[in-house]
Amino acid sequence: MTKLSVNINKIATIRNARGGNIPNVTQVAIDCEKFGAQGITIHPRPDERHITTQDVYDLHKVVTTEYNIEGYPNERFMKLIEETRPTQATLVPDGPDVLTSNAGWDTIKHKEFLTDTCRQLNEWGVRSSIFIDTDLNNMKGAKEVGTDRIEFYTGPYADHFDENKENAVKEYTEAAQLANELGIGINAGHDLNLDNLKFFKDAVPNLAEVSIGHALIADALYFGLEKTIEKYLELLK
Repeated sequence: MTKLSVNINKIATIRNARGGNIPNVTQVAIDCEKFGAQGITIHPRPDERHITTQDVYDLHKVVTTEYNIEGYPNERFMKLIEETRPTQATLVPDGPDVLTSNAGWDTIKHKEFLTDTCRQLNEWGVRSSIFIDTDLNNMKGAKEVGTDRIEFYTGPYADHFDENKENAVKEYTEAAQLANELGIGINAGHDLNLDNLKFFKDAVPNLAEVSIGHALIADALYFGLEKTIEKYLELLK
């Protein structure tokens, strides 16, 4: 079964809009795990517009499944990883002014940087994952930098799903086949939802994990958090 990691950034966004501690980010993480999620994902951006530095440490104390911290591997990010040692660090190429992750790494251009970063993560016992598109050269480059996994940026898939879902997923299937040949694990995330998730999962061989936040939290407004997580898990069986 493909694992579901719930991205709880939006919970922190709601909390920060009012101040105080409602909703309680750590309690939501605990409840997501209780409801069946196999991981918790956060993206502690430098401006702390959702997940704060303190959240990173607080969640470290309570997450019992897979703890996935994503972000651009600058000095601040790497310090957080070193001090909390999450299950996985997902490296994204976006700078501090980006609203949401919207592109994958050029693993050839940034080969030296990514190689050094993945080596450091390995020394800390943290699984490395690189946010990436479906370009086969970037996939080969991911193997060369030594990452344990890649995370497909699935924004383009979601954008074109309603037009032609077969065409929308084709490049992901081909890239996943290459990743399997290279021995790289496969994650995916960005704009996956209750409508497009199952088709993607069925088309991508050996999909290990999906990270879903925005759509899942939006669905929870209607179905409730427990029922929503159940719906996503059902699609991933």
